[in-house]
Amino acid sequence: MRPAKIFPMLKSVKSIIYRLDRELITAMKIASMPLARFAIFIIYAWFGILKVIGASPANPIVKALLEKTLPFLTFEQFIITFGLFEVAIGLLFLFPKLDRLAVLLLVPHLITTVMPLLLLPGTTWQGFLVPTIEGQYIIKNILIVALVFSLAAHLKPLEERD
Repeated sequence: MRPAKIFPMLKSVKSIIYRLDRELITAMKIASMPLARFAIFIIYAWFGILKVIGASPANPIVKALLEKTLPFLTFEQFIITFGLFEVAIGLLFLFPKLDRLAVLLLVPHLITTVMPLLLLPGTTWQGFLVPTIEGQYIIKNILIVALVFSLAAHLKPLEERD
């Protein structure tokens, strides 16, 4: 094939690739917020329900942290309340109009969940910058923070909503 015939063909392929790229980006923009909301809901509701029914693998670390920080509360009372709190956070993220409340509740939750890295180092670290599986479980919350920042970045300022 001669170069004169190849160039128009390449231009056509390039045009198709660009169009597909635009369509894919548009589809991702449409799906990203509902998918982010659903992902947060799944994580929070699922993990919260596991705490409520006493089946969470995080229960021992929650109990150890509770004994260190709020020893006057019983674990049984706290874990059910904490689990329901997580379920509530997950549910709130399903409703765009409740984003501010969801973020407000998420902040103390994330602070609480990070505390074992500092207060229970024997459980969360096996060496310098080498987390245990429990530590990894906590550190993954960085993804949740990033996802929530992304959702919050799409909020309209309150004065624009009135």
